[in-house]
Amino acid sequence: MKITHLVWLRNDLRCLDNPALYFASLEANSVKEGIAVIITPTPAQWVQHNESDAKTGLRAGLIKNLAKTLATLGIPLHILEAKTFDQLPDIITEYCLSNNIKHLWFNRDLPIHEQQRDKAVCEQLQKHQISAHVKATDIIVPQDVLSQQGTPFKVFTPFFNRWVGMLAQQDITPLPAPEKQAEALPEPNLDLTWEKPFRDDLWPADHDTAKQKLWQFCHHKEHHYQEGRDYPIEPATSTLSPYLALGALGPRQCLEAIFYTCNQEERRWQDSIWLKELAWRDFYRQLMLHFPFLCKSQPFKTETNALIWRQNEEEFQAWCEGRTGFPIVDAAMRQLNQTGWMHNRLRMVAASFFTKLMFADWRRGEAYFMSKLIDGEFAANNGGWQWSASTGCDAAPYFRVFNPTRQSQTYDKNGDFIRRFVPEIAKLDAKSIHDPKPEQRKQCHYPKPIIDYKPARLAAIEAFDELKGR
Repeated sequence: MKITHLVWLRNDLRCLDNPALYFASLEANSVKEGIAVIITPTPAQWVQHNESDAKTGLRAGLIKNLAKTLATLGIPLHILEAKTFDQLPDIITEYCLSNNIKHLWFNRDLPIHEQQRDKAVCEQLQKHQISAHVKATDIIVPQDVLSQQGTPFKVFTPFFNRWVGMLAQQDITPLPAPEKQAEALPEPNLDLTWEKPFRDDLWPADHDTAKQKLWQFCHHKEHHYQEGRDYPIEPATSTLSPYLALGALGPRQCLEAIFYTCNQEERRWQDSIWLKELAWRDFYRQLMLHFPFLCKSQPFKTETNALIWRQNEEEFQAWCEGRTGFPIVDAAMRQLNQTGWMHNRLRMVAASFFTKLMFADWRRGEAYFMSKLIDGEFAANNGGWQWSASTGCDAAPYFRVFNPTRQSQTYDKNGDFIRRFVPEIAKLDAKSIHDPKPEQRKQCHYPKPIIDYKPARLAAIEAFDELKGR
């Protein structure tokens, strides 16, 4: 079979609900031609973007799993490795010319470096009369979600209301996988030299497992998500974010599961709290698209550039390693370091502690999270950190400072989560474990607090107060 269509996969490592793959196969089949798939690992670029070893490891596993699936469909997959994005225009063009490829298909990426990469590839291909076809994976294209004045939303709630209204008009049926185009190919044996270890016991690099986890969550937990999602010891969240970050699951697959479950239980899908989590993801993506300076380490609220963040390396290392002396913060950071993932409530607690109590530059915390998270997505991570630091749009009011001990007492009442990740204080009673007394800390070899909560809170509020009028 003559192959003239090439599908370029990046953070969309799936067969189902993949617009570029689906429409390329339709177009090729209509003229009795075939498709091939390329994946272009750029390990040095991932390092520049602070992507974690855990995410790199999961990516490698998903690529191998995807290659097997494509082989059963008679679709070849080729790895074209580069160091950085700037090498890709030449590498992809050379591949196309060598293999008589006439069409390149890919799904659009939104971060600014990725947009620049794609533009450079398209311009290079155009010089050789090779067509580029760019598809949107979003059900609702981010730039289409605008206010009545035609401007982007800067506050989540009106964005969500508009997003849901538009969603009701969309066909959310996931796109099918491409049809089998030839006899099955031999099972590929990919040698990915950049592969890294990750917690595959928690997130198997298997697309069927990801789909199974999605449907199990929606059938058994989605209805009670609001009640349980804030308690880190409870298995109440979906833990699907690593699969979403690398595109092993597509948005229509998630929405289909929500719609089906709500219909079965005679509930309005619009009221799903988990649906709001997907909307938050889109909200941060559209902000990045409309305000590209967010990709350049700039705060949304420009006046906060005047804040003078504290620089204390000992405190920073203590936070990174889970040695702050605040048990819930330390448990959160150790969960991140050990698993590559952190419960969402704890992400807010750890980030608030970093930005408001340590009064450390949010960009350092953002970068550290990205360097460890298996589900690290630039838009969501940046949005969450700017929310916590009160530097972003629709951010937490600057005077809202999480009290880590109170958060611990509220959301880990018996200290079970703390015991799991801070074992040196596991034998303390349910009251003491949230804030051990000095003698208990000494006996357990647990550090004293690196900051004093009350004066640290007041200092942060005063620093923001001084920005008024700027």
